[in-house]
Amino acid sequence: MPIRRRLIKQHVETLLAQSSVTSAPVPIEKIAGALGLQVRYEPLDGDLSGCLVRQEGAQPTVGINSQQSATRQRFTLAHECAHFLLHKGEEVILDRAFHVNRRDTVSQKAEVPDEIEANFFAAELLMPETFLKEDLKGKAFDLSDDELIESLARKYMVSQQAFTYRLVNLGYLEPVLERA
Repeated sequence: MPIRRRLIKQHVETLLAQSSVTSAPVPIEKIAGALGLQVRYEPLDGDLSGCLVRQEGAQPTVGINSQQSATRQRFTLAHECAHFLLHKGEEVILDRAFHVNRRDTVSQKAEVPDEIEANFFAAELLMPETFLKEDLKGKAFDLSDDELIESLARKYMVSQQAFTYRLVNLGYLEPVLERA
């Protein structure tokens, strides 16, 4: 299943416009609140970065692992917003049914279409292409330009790894290919 890039970009543009966001950093908590999500920061077990829980008759809740870095927490929250908008989640039945989306090391590998879409959405939301175009206008750099990448990653409040990956995906940087 190909990811729905056009739909995701439309969702992101709408969210940014509705929240009057015109520059980085994107206030992801404000956007999650506008979507009607309750956000809770708690220590979570093992490799779990976050989860989205939807139960009929209750406010949807996003749990974020408070033991992870602030940049990871922001990306996880954006990722869970994507699941809220795009994916129903798995039904889990304990004493009653509810739907859950999880962000853990399996989902971070981005081999499942829903996870690929959620990661794409999170990158689009936290590092909008239009904002990046403005910030990069007239700047020439490459992967070895640590200072510029570091300063822009700080501005967008994302990890340098996420920022670099975004620049590669948008064609600003050439990917580094591993040699066999």
